[in-house]
Amino acid sequence: MIEHDTLLVTLVKLVGRGPSLPPPARRRRGRPSRYPDRLFLQALVMMIVRHMHTVHALLSVLAQPTPEMQTLRTLLTVDGRFPTRRTWERRLHAIPATLPAQIGCLGRALVAAIQPWATGGRAAAIDSTLLRARGGVWHKKDREAGLVPHTSIDTEAHWTKSGWHGWVYGWKLHLVTTVAGVWIPLAADLTAANVADNVQALTLLPELPTEVRYVLGDQHYNDPAIDAVCAQAGQTVVATRRGPYPHTDDGVEVRRILHELRSRAIENLNEQFKGIFDVHGQVPTKGLVNTRRFALGAVFVYQLTLWYRQEQGLNLRVGLKPFLKAA
Repeated sequence: MIEHDTLLVTLVKLVGRGPSLPPPARRRRGRPSRYPDRLFLQALVMMIVRHMHTVHALLSVLAQPTPEMQTLRTLLTVDGRFPTRRTWERRLHAIPATLPAQIGCLGRALVAAIQPWATGGRAAAIDSTLLRARGGVWHKKDREAGLVPHTSIDTEAHWTKSGWHGWVYGWKLHLVTTVAGVWIPLAADLTAANVADNVQALTLLPELPTEVRYVLGDQHYNDPAIDAVCAQAGQTVVATRRGPYPHTDDGVEVRRILHELRSRAIENLNEQFKGIFDVHGQVPTKGLVNTRRFALGAVFVYQLTLWYRQEQGLNLRVGLKPFLKAA
């Protein structure tokens, strides 16, 4: 055992102190799980921080005879039992389905601890950012013909057109963040790139803290269904209006100011996230399950880093990448 916890061990332990999801309304059939979900969330934190994307890589590193790995292996052991490879494969394959709720849960806890809206505002920004698929691209004519010309192509990704980047083959990371002095991810999910922003927003909005009063989005979130969900929660949607510019209605100046605040928060978070987790290029994984686990795991690690730095009295806007690199 090591005398002083490394940063990685500290982050893994922090998961054990974090808020827990409520138990499911209906108990799963079969025998109760020997290993709690939190154990696999702790392992995922380790995988994200150390850039490991397979169970083989995880178990190989855990087998190293270093004090740090011995400590981590002990943390991942229950009643003297360490999960089998088959258990690791099965549970890490299932974990992406729980991550949106886990991110929402930790986001609400961070808002309570950090109080980002102490001086007012209580606004959240919603947007998506594109992540390029690993390997080659699957051109439309080949896709329609059912022809996969190269084994490097991730056939579960999809095409979309971005105003900034043109046509992109890959994924969308959908995010909601605080509009405040610190950017706290409040909700997140990953889909193929062709999933519409307004459709996925309906699964993100229920995760927002009750403190949120304004949801700021671009024109893709100007949708009656989103308005209805937010109104039920006591929130107001402020989204860019569709139609030709310049807009001349009474609310145009207020929307312009709020749009600038939204852009400053969500676009800076997206850029910082891509820099920290090295996804300005292609993602390191293939397939929806693996890429969803990586991207949402990275959002969770980002949240966990904010929590640790808040407890230590450290800056919550700068220094996050060197911190995680040191871990």
